[in-house]
Amino acid sequence: MKILITGGAGFIGSNLSEQLISQGHKVRVVDNLITGYRKNINHLLHNPNFEFIYGDITNLETCRIVTKNIDAISHQAALGSVPRSIDNPLGSHNNNVNGFFNILISAKENNVKRVVFASSSSVYGDEKTLPKKEDKIGKVLSPYACTKKINELYCDIFTKCYDMEVIGLRYFNIFGPKQDPKGDYAAIIPKFIDKIMNNESPQIYGDGTYSRDFTYIDNAVNANILALSTNNKECFGEVFNIANGGRISILEIFNKIKTYLDSDINVKFIENRKGDIPHSNADISKAKKYLDYEPKIPFEQGIKKTIKYYLKLNYNKNSNELVKY
Repeated sequence: MKILITGGAGFIGSNLSEQLISQGHKVRVVDNLITGYRKNINHLLHNPNFEFIYGDITNLETCRIVTKNIDAISHQAALGSVPRSIDNPLGSHNNNVNGFFNILISAKENNVKRVVFASSSSVYGDEKTLPKKEDKIGKVLSPYACTKKINELYCDIFTKCYDMEVIGLRYFNIFGPKQDPKGDYAAIIPKFIDKIMNNESPQIYGDGTYSRDFTYIDNAVNANILALSTNNKECFGEVFNIANGGRISILEIFNKIKTYLDSDINVKFIENRKGDIPHSNADISKAKKYLDYEPKIPFEQGIKKTIKYYLKLNYNKNSNELVKY
């Protein structure tokens, strides 16, 4: 297959690109490099099965161009982060809603039936029931969650109205190699690792009891490949939880990383953030049943692999490893 990956220079997109190429597929990446990094795909640029297009999916004409002569689309492009969306709701809507809509319109025009897109566990909002089941969501708590919920609605509509095969993957806190540890909106695991390696005290919002269903990157990549290739018609127009199916508190994660890195650094507790969901734990039975999804890398193995990756990069305060090109 020839597969378009939007946001393919980002954390998940670049890992997915590598895996698809290793399986013999052709990959075209479009990325505006706002949250993605050319460094993530530099090693692929000379591969004859890889094509990179610098472009922005908020431009409909760009989307029309990049979706030509494509068999399937993996839509990973987005402005992630709940706090970022609260700080910049217009940017989140423009990229996450308008950008996705442009991809769907362009896919329809260019006869690309299969579109797999990244949704988020944030759509569960204030629904307190654990574990989270796909058909039971509450009121969203942030602009970011709202954008992903709108994406899911369009998933259903384009499948029903235009005979497309749109599949949504609700990610639960994906982590692993190539995730950016720097900046105000960095995810918690790479940020913890980076801070501890630099002998700095990381911050935890609240008292550390909030918990998440952290999911190693290889599991998310595998879920995307399964969704891109499935022949199961019951998957079309549906969304699926992609997770490990367990949960661990933020403070527990800090202590694990601290132990693995043989550090005695202490954490700083600060006020809870707006828009944060207290607990997240996925029921992945639907993905298992319809996509044959199975998380192959458990949390403990994933966190060790991630720490090993960052140790190899040997980050320090003056590191330019993740400086954008």
